[in-house]
Amino acid sequence: MADQKATSVTMAQFVVPGMHCAGCLNKTERALKKLEGVSDARANLSTKRLTVDYDATSVRPTDMIDALEAVGFDAAPFDVRLLSEGDQTRERELLKAMGVSGFAAANIMLLSVGVWAGLVSDMTETTRTLFHWISAAIALPAVVYAGRPFYRSAIGALQRGQMNMDVPIALAVILAAAASLMQTMRGDAHVYFDASVSLLFFLLIGRFLDQRMRGRASEAAQNLLNLRATEALVLTQDGRREPMDARELEPGMIVLAPQGMRLPADGVVIDGESHIDASLISGETTPQSVRLGDKVFAGTLNQGAALKVEVSARDDESLLAEIVGLMEAAEQKKSAYVQLADRLVRYYAPGVHLLAAATFAGWMVAGFDWYTGLMAAVAVLIVTCPCALGLAVPVVQVVVSGRFLKSGMIMKNGDALERLAEIDHVVFDKTGTLTGDKLEVLPHELNSDDEIVAAALAGASHHPLARTFATSIEQRYGVLGLAGVTLIEEISGQGIRGQLDGRIVKLGNARFVGADMRQDTAHQNEDGPEIWYRRGDGPPLRIGFRDPPRSDAAQTIASLKALGLGIELLSGDRSGPVGAVADALGIETWRAGVSPAEKIEHIEALTASGKTVLMVGDGLNDGPALTAAHASLSPTSASDVAQN
Repeated sequence: MADQKATSVTMAQFVVPGMHCAGCLNKTERALKKLEGVSDARANLSTKRLTVDYDATSVRPTDMIDALEAVGFDAAPFDVRLLSEGDQTRERELLKAMGVSGFAAANIMLLSVGVWAGLVSDMTETTRTLFHWISAAIALPAVVYAGRPFYRSAIGALQRGQMNMDVPIALAVILAAAASLMQTMRGDAHVYFDASVSLLFFLLIGRFLDQRMRGRASEAAQNLLNLRATEALVLTQDGRREPMDARELEPGMIVLAPQGMRLPADGVVIDGESHIDASLISGETTPQSVRLGDKVFAGTLNQGAALKVEVSARDDESLLAEIVGLMEAAEQKKSAYVQLADRLVRYYAPGVHLLAAATFAGWMVAGFDWYTGLMAAVAVLIVTCPCALGLAVPVVQVVVSGRFLKSGMIMKNGDALERLAEIDHVVFDKTGTLTGDKLEVLPHELNSDDEIVAAALAGASHHPLARTFATSIEQRYGVLGLAGVTLIEEISGQGIRGQLDGRIVKLGNARFVGADMRQDTAHQNEDGPEIWYRRGDGPPLRIGFRDPPRSDAAQTIASLKALGLGIELLSGDRSGPVGAVADALGIETWRAGVSPAEKIEHIEALTASGKTVLMVGDGLNDGPALTAAHASLSPTSASDVAQN
């Protein structure tokens, strides 16, 4: 019975653009969890995505959309384009509202200065009232226009019989403006148009900065999803090529992956040889050779010859989709601070309104007039306004980020410093983090003549290893020509060949030059990137490369150890290069060949054992692990997704 129930569980994903705080997140999750057949609902503020596990026999996606609309949130099936357009629309609206309120606040403040900066004694009551009416003419349209983001949210909450953080904001702004208008009509001296408009201006600054930061956070998953090929060339049984949306590919279909194009799906190579840029998966920048029977993955770049690939997984089941899912699942795990805020937020707004009402009643009981009591109540609403922190926190983040930027660092999240101060264990990725992005040529058996000939061949190739070797030889001997090599031809996925003095010269992989690795005992234990060179009937000669540690990596590791921090190295690379880097830097604990999911599992295991983990990585494959760790760092050379 348990197995039958488990197999009926389906997952649906929705875009909920209206989520902008922890209270919104909780309301959407609770609304769906109340539906019969929904087993789990997980909202993500950064990506505005709501993931639901449900029994398709008990509830439909349309029922979920209706449930979300009942609590005031519009929803639609998840689409990256909808999400991006929604973020841009909200940013533009907030920016316009901020500009209007800022303009109004500045002009009203000038009029207020004229009234209150020592000129009251010389100003007639008529002139003062005129200044107040001018202030009202500026303030009231600004309050109506600039306050719309808060009013819509507050009205939606009240219509559902609920409260959120925007209700006290809207109430304070409207009451302050209305009371000031009444005082102006009565000819009284004290009005607060400047306070109501300035409050809106400052809160909109905070809301805009928060929206911008969340938009940048959502770009991580969006950029990763954008690496997918949008269209695939499907080979039919009669040999025709038919274009198809990559999202419609099914296992068993045969697709053609031309040179220079991203693979549209996970699959197995059934024809052709090439080299693939698989840095998306492994984090290693060196292209990997693939041939018949090798697995390839969606989003990786075919840099060599065309390949025929048999699709093995649908678009939403690909490894790329899995990495995105891992990133979002890690983001959804709430810290202790967020969990505490989630518990308090549902009681905060009602408490604030009760406190304001009690303040008004208290002033009335004490014998003051209603206006004095009302202003005291408005003051309570403003002072206790939770979004005052919505201004303070983003502004502090901007100031601290500016100080960091001068030191060459960019701070992504506001609680980064708090989290960084708590870490006691550091996990490093290798390539691009502890090592640089430039390979070095290892000592080899080629003499100077062979080096020049091999460099002439390498200079005619676009392969990264060949370009690295050619550059190294050019730096040693100066600018090189073709060195007498003629009829140069590149064979995609294998290597490059030419003729020299009537003999064939080759530069490429071991198979291309005819190196028998089973009999070559001299190189059997060597690991790392390599190319091979052969002149005529001479012996194949290996040219090895290594990924050297950064110049300051050893000092960094030593400094972290001196602070008492635990150090580990996790990498998707092979054990040989990973072990060499670990030995060179004095890192005792290291693992090689680690997948993105395994990195998350390891970090979660460290966390469960009581460690507070800092993850340092740079590749797309490090994105989920960077998100799962308590704190994370990426070098400026990292991919956009890793930095986000």
